This record gives sequence, structure tokens and C-alpha cells, in this order.
Amino acid sequence: MQPTIGRIVHYTLTEQDAEQINRRRQDFANRPGGPGHEGFQAHVGNRAEAGQTFPAEVVRTFGGSAVNLQVRLDGTDTYWATSRSEGEPGEQGHWIWPPRV
Repeated sequence: MQPTIGRIVHYTLTEQDAEQINRRRQDFANRPGGPGHEGFQAHVGNRAEAGQTFPAEVVRTFGGSAVNLQVRLDGTDTYWATSRSEGEPGEQGHWIWPPRV
């Protein structure tokens, strides 16, 4: 099955993904004025770790299984995962179709 715009898939974070997410959230927490300061996009949520899997929306396709994803994190923010390909369940840095249960 080919991925299409708007489809929901499951994406598994890499170590680099988790570091970027956590750094962004830490930068938000440590900014001048502290939490609640006007004019900042809130990046708040539970700590991200490599190997965690989250739902993601396909926002662009490149033919085959390569896509750009908006990953829905466990918090107030999302993660932009670009040029990711389909993989196996639990394979970091790749997406899979949600299993039917």
C-alpha cells in the first residue's frame, strides 16, 4: 500500500529525534521569563526516548515509501520527521502502518 497525504502511521523515534525534542522542551523551560511568558510556543511534555513509537500524519510523499511526517508527541508539541521510509515494527527512524487489532 502506498502512503498518501493525511494518512496516520506509527513512527519510532531515533536517539537524535529524542535529543532534538528534549532540547527544544528544555530551551522552552529555561527561556527568559520562565514558563507562562507571553510570545513563546510551548514545547512541554513527557520526556522523549529513542524507541518510543507515536502516531504521525503523512504530510508529503516522495514516491515509494518516503514521506515527511508530523509526529504527535506526548505533550503540547509535534516533531517534524523528514524523508522517512517504511520499516519494520520498532525500527527506529522508520514508520509502519498501524496494526489492525
